[in-house]
Amino acid sequence: MTYSYFPGCTLKTKGKDLDSYGRKAAEKLGVVLEELEDWQCCGAVYPLAEDEIATKLSSVRALAAAKAKEQPLITLCSACHHVIKRVNNDMKTKEDIALRVNNYLKLDEAYNGETDVLHYLEMLRDKVGFDNIKKMVVNPLKGRKIAAYYGCMLLRPSKEMQFDDSENPTIMEDFIRAIGAEPVIYAFRNECCGGYMTVNDKALASKMANKVIASAKQMGAEEMITACPLCLYNLKENGEDCLPIYYFTELLAEALGVK
Repeated sequence: MTYSYFPGCTLKTKGKDLDSYGRKAAEKLGVVLEELEDWQCCGAVYPLAEDEIATKLSSVRALAAAKAKEQPLITLCSACHHVIKRVNNDMKTKEDIALRVNNYLKLDEAYNGETDVLHYLEMLRDKVGFDNIKKMVVNPLKGRKIAAYYGCMLLRPSKEMQFDDSENPTIMEDFIRAIGAEPVIYAFRNECCGGYMTVNDKALASKMANKVIASAKQMGAEEMITACPLCLYNLKENGEDCLPIYYFTELLAEALGVK
């Protein structure tokens, strides 16, 4: 299985572990991630203005590059996935946006949302298969009670993201079971941690982070995983008495024996 891969800016700086363990695990699973050449920042935040195209251009370039290779596009960072997936939907469903973007970019071939955008977790579930991953685990994480933290961006808006049930997701819990650990279900696993507030209102960000951590602890969690660099930062830096928190790819690499 070969995919185009968009790492994003944070995975080259503060989120290197999310990227490096993801690459190691993919190789072990027989998945080839071909990093796109000359990719640019996705913008990190999806633009809400209906007539805004400038901040969508880099995402479309990445999507068009994957289309040219006839490959699905894999992302790891929650923010990158959120932006690229929604921009792809715009190019597929909003004729005016697609026309203006294509007129501006002057691509060799017009892009109209043809690329399949997958998060790494979706690739594990839908392409590799959790049952197959379970068979390849050499170091099952038995006895470890792990809380999955989804956050906001993977799940919402649900009609556009189509990642999982936004109110009762299961993909990360199924992943935890596949690597031999015990998933902990808790109330705030799909609620905002306040990461985007950490600059303007650190007290509020801390309050929201602590709600997430306390909710997980109350249900018996001993550690936590996430796919979002901003969530990991906020929970660690602004949360009090935080659980050990890791990128999900780190535990995948550990279970597969490549950490």
